[in-house]
Amino acid sequence: MKKILIKLIELYQATPIPTHNNCKYVPSCSEYMKQAIKIHGSFKGVMMGIWRILRCNPFSKGGYDPVKK
Repeated sequence: MKKILIKLIELYQATPIPTHNNCKYVPSCSEYMKQAIKIHGSFKGVMMGIWRILRCNPFSKGGYDPVKK
């Protein structure tokens, strides 16, 4: 399941979407979810990625936010 999810994220990252470069976080939300899945597994990684996406709003500062181990 991890490999499938990571491949789907990589496919998303490879698509030419103008909003890919507008992420206020480093690493980007898709890269964060990919790293979280690699470190924490499918379920927890996806949940961490969803939480990160929910935090990406006009009221957040953004910045450097790595995946915690």
